[in-house]
Amino acid sequence: MIRLRYQLERVVQYLVEKWFMIIPRPRPSHQALLEGKVISHRGEHDNLQVKENTMAAFTRVVEAGAWGIEFDVRWTRDLEPVVIHDTDTRRVFDVELVVAETSLTELRKRVPDIPTLAEVVERFGGISHLMVELKRDELGSEASKSGRLQEIFASLTAGTDYHFLALQFDLFDLVKFAGGGSCLPVAELNTGDFSRAAQANDLGGVCGHYLLANRNMIKRHHLGGQKVGTGFVESRFGFYRELNRGVDWIFTNHALRLEAIRQQLLRHD
Repeated sequence: MIRLRYQLERVVQYLVEKWFMIIPRPRPSHQALLEGKVISHRGEHDNLQVKENTMAAFTRVVEAGAWGIEFDVRWTRDLEPVVIHDTDTRRVFDVELVVAETSLTELRKRVPDIPTLAEVVERFGGISHLMVELKRDELGSEASKSGRLQEIFASLTAGTDYHFLALQFDLFDLVKFAGGGSCLPVAELNTGDFSRAAQANDLGGVCGHYLLANRNMIKRHHLGGQKVGTGFVESRFGFYRELNRGVDWIFTNHALRLEAIRQQLLRHD
């Protein structure tokens, strides 16, 4: 089911991006190029030579100068946060393990490329902006999880060095220590509802697909001191469109390409 949903999402994303690819857009202003930040979605990966959400994927992006990296966090059976998107390791690593049913020791032995959250924060915290997506599970022990997260992020500043993302608002209860301004709900098809809820609860802003974030919504968040992130942009003209609309964070599976475009334009200004 996860594989099917992932494949369908990729097909829809590809078709939409192809449409935006052929529509010319004005060159973004110097200010827009400076203010719009490129964020690599799960690192620069192809899931063949370089796997998503791994140290190798993140290193490529950071070395290229992109502003931020986005990654997903799940919990092992012994309550250690690790960086992986799916509930299991099958799609990406072709290994039959359910993360929440596996100890950290066993996970590291069977799939050594999966980093712990602590390793990612230690390596990239303060160097790259960390967009940390919290994933739901049925393990419980919320107080222990919250304490472990607070320990891991203790050396960084919430909102400056990192933000937390989630598809469900209640997951932000785990990171109350960081404050609402560091929390960003991620909308799927319910962008309007999430936008209004983010404003009502004084969160840091909202993220969602670029098709569903209109200019009025972006303006409304900016007037309230909040930010907007959109994904998943791939083409030059799609990138121009988001920069011209004043989007703050541009999530992409092709951060190296977009960051190269941004740097090239800045050099010729």
